[in-house]
Amino acid sequence: MKTVNVSLVGVGGQGIILTADILAKTAALAGLQVKKSEIHGMAQRGGSVSSQVRFGDSVASPIIQDGASDILVSFDKLEAVRNAHLMAKDGVAIVNDMYLVPVTVSSGQQNDVPDLDCRVKAIPGLKLIDAMKIATEEAGNSRTMNMVIAGALSVFTPFAEELWFKAMAEMLSGPKAKLLEVNKKAFVLGRAAMGR
Repeated sequence: MKTVNVSLVGVGGQGIILTADILAKTAALAGLQVKKSEIHGMAQRGGSVSSQVRFGDSVASPIIQDGASDILVSFDKLEAVRNAHLMAKDGVAIVNDMYLVPVTVSSGQQNDVPDLDCRVKAIPGLKLIDAMKIATEEAGNSRTMNMVIAGALSVFTPFAEELWFKAMAEMLSGPKAKLLEVNKKAFVLGRAAMGR
């Protein structure tokens, strides 16, 4: 299997690292080589966070070059626009229909981004999902937003739903085990939102 490059981007506190960890674990359980890297930035203060996951028969480096991401997963619309350069020409962009106003904008240090929605819609291969609405209204827990996004992402990977659930069970063990069922529900809802 050729190497698949997935870039996950967003803002601190959205569950990006856990989502990337579950993707990496799923690929490993499938018997593939996996490499992962992450940049936290000022994650604790609502700053940008990114994680890159590469999986395939043979993966040399954890770093994805600009223009080489097969899948861009953005937890926030602004981060999608900021990171669109990561995408391959025939890539898919799964974008959460959410905009968290950056601190630099709310404090008046920078102007807000003009025409954000138009710029998001111009991203090639766009798959927009209102993950917060699905998590809150359908899964019944806003903190499962990242698993709604993981479910949407799963549609564009070669891994069966059961393998994802196995990875989730391993990652959400111990005290977190009580959260497994609601996270699985959110994941299934995310898959359904992508038409699968």
